[in-house]
Amino acid sequence: MGNRDDLLAGAKRCLVEKGYTATTARDVAAAAGTSLAAIGYHFRTTRALLDQALFEAMEEWGQELERAFTVDAGPDATPRQRFEAAWTRVIESFDRLRPLWAVQFELISQLDRAPELREALRAANHRARLGLAAIFHQLDPEADEAEALALGAFYQTLLGGLAAQSLVDPQSTPTAADLTCILVRITDEFTA
Repeated sequence: MGNRDDLLAGAKRCLVEKGYTATTARDVAAAAGTSLAAIGYHFRTTRALLDQALFEAMEEWGQELERAFTVDAGPDATPRQRFEAAWTRVIESFDRLRPLWAVQFELISQLDRAPELREALRAANHRARLGLAAIFHQLDPEADEAEALALGAFYQTLLGGLAAQSLVDPQSTPTAADLTCILVRITDEFTA
């Protein structure tokens, strides 16, 4: 790897170990095995480096979540069984991805001071919502973007809420079976 790649890898490690706001240029340079000057040469600022590392880590994380959501529950699985299988895998991923969730929640408090970060996360949310609608409802986002965004926002809200609960109290995070039962109950009450 070159210095640039080493810096990104080091920054990702620092994000996981120290978080966004606690990571310094010295931390990244030490983790990357490079000089402080390399940060300026390749990224201009430490913040630009951390942002790039964060976006790459989130992209990798998003791919892992997509794999979890698209779990094959079998050819004869019902929508309920597919829903439960997908959320089981996602909930299991919270432990493994805990540092990335923590960084994302940390960044929410920084968004008023970082409009470029807000815009990047807003764009990522938009893509995630369209992707979630496609995964759970096989919707073509281009055919009905408004419906895809609304459905995706529901799943994104569920995902973020579960992640927050998992960070605060992992033992009380609802299981996929709990989610399924609750969703069925709500649906039954709406259709009664």
